[in-house]
Amino acid sequence: MTEKRVRTGVPGLDEMLHGGFLPGSVVLVRGAPGTGKTSLGLQFLIHGATKENETGLLISFEEFPRSLYRDAASLGWDLRSLEEAGKLHLIFTSPEVFLAGLETPSSIVERLIREHDVRRVVLDSITHFNRLASDRHELRRIYTRVANGLRREGITSLLLGEEARSEAIRSDKGGLAFVAETIILLRYVEVESAIQRAIVVLKMRGSDHDKAIRRYEIHEGGLIIGDVFEGRQGLLRGISYRAA
Repeated sequence: MTEKRVRTGVPGLDEMLHGGFLPGSVVLVRGAPGTGKTSLGLQFLIHGATKENETGLLISFEEFPRSLYRDAASLGWDLRSLEEAGKLHLIFTSPEVFLAGLETPSSIVERLIREHDVRRVVLDSITHFNRLASDRHELRRIYTRVANGLRREGITSLLLGEEARSEAIRSDKGGLAFVAETIILLRYVEVESAIQRAIVVLKMRGSDHDKAIRRYEIHEGGLIIGDVFEGRQGLLRGISYRAA
């Protein structure tokens, strides 16, 4: 019997994931600013709230709720209505407070997760935890605490990670790539002197997945996955060239 998958609501991405994420898994979404990480996170939460009857929680370390309302409205989403219906919750906090709350049964975060049966969480962004550690071993322990805290509640979570536009295979000093079960990379790509966006599933522990690099666009309604970049090399480095 095929295990039930957690569908993302992104046309084309669920097919790349062979049905969706594995339930309770930790997903790392990496990309430069502007590639659509937050849009993907919101689309994942909104699909759960409106189509799967799964309550979502967005933890933001950098954007106030009013900014999220505005950005969501530009894509045709009404976050306030979902909040009022109790299907989506937004929390603006710090990494220190979130980490402590995740490990304290009486905290606001833990009470919210359990009382509202939160099934989907987005952290925007996991990169903010870097300033809590002085070395890579300490940072690895912090990442593990975050991931295990979410797994313990059976939550499927998206951790959004920032990287520079020019980074292809980013140095991961805290080993976050090893902590997450799934890694999705969003990238700007130069093709014939024009900038396009590319998406690839780098790994998915416990499941096969589409390994092709595909185009995607962001329109009203969120991300839409397109066709495969055919006959191109160097895509993950940002500047592609025709295959010989």
